[in-house]
Amino acid sequence: MALKNEARGRNIRVSFEFFPPKSEEMEGQLWHTVSQLQDWDPDFVSVTYGAGGTTKAPTLTAVTRFLSQTPLATASHLTCVGATKEETHQVVDTFRKAGVTHFVALRGDAPGGAGAPYQPHPGGYANAAELVAGLKEIGDFEISVSAYPEKHPESRDTAADIDMLKRKADNGADRALTQFFFDNDNFERYLERVRGAGISIPVVPGIMPIQNLTQLKRFAGACGTIIPAFLDERFEGFDDKPEERAKVAAEVAAEQIEDLVRRGIHDFHLYTMNRAPLVSAVLDNLGLSRSAAKSAGAAA
Repeated sequence: MALKNEARGRNIRVSFEFFPPKSEEMEGQLWHTVSQLQDWDPDFVSVTYGAGGTTKAPTLTAVTRFLSQTPLATASHLTCVGATKEETHQVVDTFRKAGVTHFVALRGDAPGGAGAPYQPHPGGYANAAELVAGLKEIGDFEISVSAYPEKHPESRDTAADIDMLKRKADNGADRALTQFFFDNDNFERYLERVRGAGISIPVVPGIMPIQNLTQLKRFAGACGTIIPAFLDERFEGFDDKPEERAKVAAEVAAEQIEDLVRRGIHDFHLYTMNRAPLVSAVLDNLGLSRSAAKSAGAAA
């Protein structure tokens, strides 16, 4: 691959998403992953938050440890589904006391799961745009929001998605982090429409290094992401060859990022799935350098 020479010296900035562990074993995996990935000096990391606050306690525990035991700027996801405004404010206050100054503000999935109809709580925020406005009233938080280059599954069309993104931006969002995608042409067309709508905040591509293509297809179906045919071709014949499959996965993600860099994009949000090797391989392929200074602050 020629990516290293092309990308070296370019201003590529990354951020990482993690999810709170659900078991002691997963907790060990998370912190081992963090100790490996923090050397890449991400702009920030984010920790997800379950629908209806189902993982509030694990998220708070993880975020607190990130803030106290690592040098990483850490954002907490926050949803408003199934909660009154007062309950949401109590959660915000708890996280603020833990040191959180950056939230990823999301509506959240319906309690019934994917495909279930969403009903706003009668005493709560109806959507993420309202949540952003509420956060700005509470404090001077940094706020990231979501964006959907291939349309949110519940939206009637892309125009409705972009209208919602504009409302989030107008209410004070600082950046948008996209759902993962694999078609850069689609993303570029989406970004043109976003800018045409008068939305000026950064729109950061979400990049999903492919750990398992079969599992990814199931997940993508639920969130509306298109899986291009070329991915089947790239991974064909590697089902029982994990080392070769991982090499292809790193190349695919690095190629996607490099192509976006050529289109003028420099910030990328990587979905780590709490695993370090593939993410590190992607960044190695791009010719990025690890920060030796970060090693001294590795998570315990």
